Amino acid sequence: MGRVNRTRNGEAQGRPTDIDPLVRRGRNAALVLDLLRTAGSEGISRLELAERTGLTPQAVSKITARLRADGLAAEAGRRASTGGKPRTVLRLVPDAGHAVGVQLDRDELRAVLVDLTGAVLDERRTPLDLGAGAEAVVAAVVREAEGLRAPGPLLGLGVALPGPLDHTSGVLHRVTGFPEWDGYPLRDALARRLDGVPVVVDKDTNAAALRLAVADPGDGAGSFAYLHFGAGLGGGLVIGGAVHRGARTGAGEFGHQVVQLDGPLCGCGNRGCVEALCLAAVARGDIEEAARVLGTGTSNLVALLDIDLILLGGRVVTADPDRFVQGVSAVLTARAHRTGEPPVPVRLAPGGGREVAEGAAQLLLAPLFGRGDG
Repeated sequence: MGRVNRTRNGEAQGRPTDIDPLVRRGRNAALVLDLLRTAGSEGISRLELAERTGLTPQAVSKITARLRADGLAAEAGRRASTGGKPRTVLRLVPDAGHAVGVQLDRDELRAVLVDLTGAVLDERRTPLDLGAGAEAVVAAVVREAEGLRAPGPLLGLGVALPGPLDHTSGVLHRVTGFPEWDGYPLRDALARRLDGVPVVVDKDTNAAALRLAVADPGDGAGSFAYLHFGAGLGGGLVIGGAVHRGARTGAGEFGHQVVQLDGPLCGCGNRGCVEALCLAAVARGDIEEAARVLGTGTSNLVALLDIDLILLGGRVVTADPDRFVQGVSAVLTARAHRTGEPPVPVRLAPGGGREVAEGAAQLLLAPLFGRGDG
């Protein structure tokens, strides 16, 4: 995917690398890698790694020796000690691996290339008709992904798109508004076209929720919902720090809860769905009404799951973030007054509109660091 260069040891850059051996390093190695990731360029000492993981210094030394031998970790200098010789600190090597994340929206494709820290190195965007047929869509994904130039080993390609779909098998179901995708094996089709590059497929909202969980939304929020309002409306759930997909990987169909029995017909076949009502309000230019309806659906979600935080994203929200955040907050505040509970905070999701594409890349990266389930 992209041009192939050579590293100093002769390894081909830009070629796919097998992600499974990296993931199979085990939980302890993932803990160490995650601490190296969060420490950033300043690094972290082996003693600190032992203290934070609960591992013995000997175990940490063995793990870090393997990580250094594989090029995933490197020395980052020395730090003054309170006693004895200065401590050597280690850091993650960001360019030791890369991942491509692709967001397939109903009318646009966005692709990003990220390093091991999740930093975006390159980005491509192009118009897309999700209903143009599988061959055209797959060709567009391959073209845009191959246009991203990975300067080092490539872990794989993550694809995020509207559901419902089966994350485990990479098979799409009746994507809302595009029933012709039902049963299409998107993961396997892309893997064949990309000559062995590992491919992971998930719902757009799950991918974004994973990216936000890895980045840590703050305020100690172990459970939160990411609500994405773009060409459609969906939700991603993080419960206990992990993305909640459900038994059939179909959780998070937030937009298709019915709140008006005789409401307008929705693309899912029901009437009065939150998505249909919100889209109709936006089409009329009534952002306050769209925010109020979104807040009503969000209030139902908060009552059902008792989550800590609501994050809003998607291009409709980012086009008028203040009114959406304030509108949803007003509904949740009114609910809190009725129940006597503190209101659940509502914030704009960080990511600048790239949280879904970046989350698609995290489908490959997160398992390396023991975050989410990939």
